[in-house]
Amino acid sequence: MPDTFTQLYIQLVFAVKGRHNFIKESFRDELEKYICGIVRNNNHKPLAIYCMPDHIHFLTGLNPAQSISDLVKEIKNSSCNFITEKNWLNQFHWQQGYGAFSYSKSSLDKVINYILNQPEHHKKKTFKEEYVEFLVKFNIDYDEKYLFEFCG
Repeated sequence: MPDTFTQLYIQLVFAVKGRHNFIKESFRDELEKYICGIVRNNNHKPLAIYCMPDHIHFLTGLNPAQSISDLVKEIKNSSCNFITEKNWLNQFHWQQGYGAFSYSKSSLDKVINYILNQPEHHKKKTFKEEYVEFLVKFNIDYDEKYLFEFCG
C-alpha cells in the first residue's frame, strides 16, 4: 500500500478448547516457529510468542491489510492441522474467541519480556486471573459467561 504507514502492535491471547493441557514442551518450540511462519506469510511481524500448555500469548506488528480476526482464524486453523499432521495429538482444537490488546512502541520490551516469561507468571496466577486482569486493565466490558471455558 503506497503512502500507508502504520505502527500497530497487538498481543493476541487464546486458549486450547476445554482448557486442556495439550501443548507439550516436546513440541512447543516447533509449534511456535510454525505459528510465526503463518504470521510472516501474512505480512505481519512476529515479535514474541509463548505457548503455555493450555493457552498462547503472541505479540505481532500488525499489517492493516488483514483483519485481526482473519489472522487469528488462519493461525488457529493452520496450527490445528499442523498439530494433527505431526501426530502430536489425535484431535486438537482452539476455543472460540480471543483477546487482542494493543500497545505502544515504548511498551514493547516490557510486553515481550512478559510473554517470554509466561511459565514464571503462571506460578503466581492462573490463566483466568491473568486474562481478567487484561480485560480490566484495558477497560474492556465483559460478561463472565462469554469468557473462555475455565475449568476448576
